[in-house]
Amino acid sequence: MATTKWSIDPTHSEIGFKVKHMMFTNVSGKFGTYDATITTEGDNFENAQIEFSGDIASIDTANADRDAHLRSGDFFDAENHPKLTFKGSSFKGSSFKKVNNGEYQLTGDLEIKGISKTVTFPVEFSGIMTDPWGNTKVGLNIEGKINRKDWGLNWNSALETGGVLVGEEVRLNIELQFAKQA
Repeated sequence: MATTKWSIDPTHSEIGFKVKHMMFTNVSGKFGTYDATITTEGDNFENAQIEFSGDIASIDTANADRDAHLRSGDFFDAENHPKLTFKGSSFKGSSFKKVNNGEYQLTGDLEIKGISKTVTFPVEFSGIMTDPWGNTKVGLNIEGKINRKDWGLNWNSALETGGVLVGEEVRLNIELQFAKQA
């Protein structure tokens, strides 16, 4: 079967995240510059190879001071580690017994600050469609959680009332649209 390449459509995609602030509210952010490709056998996404990279310098939380802090050595260390990467090792039907046709699990290696860890995320496959200009598109939604400390993102500050300023759990909300390449 022929190999098919899919490239991300950045105008219809978003790489978002949320982290608890002061243990009771969320701060949201996103990556403004990123790239991703998927390689499939035809239009079959089982066992697809997925690669993603995000530019640390493009982190945007709607607060310039916070963004600069996130890019610093306290967090992502953008000067020495300008990208985070994900390389999928499997994209297979979920092992849950009662799964709808569009539910998958994506496993791969997530590298942040030079530290690589294998992660698995649930993925909703939204389907394949042809847009009004004749381009074949596919939609994916990835939601998951990681612990930022697993990648050396350890900075924090204790609160006088107890607890910490920044939560350890990072929730991911990633909406992706890919275009089939000729």
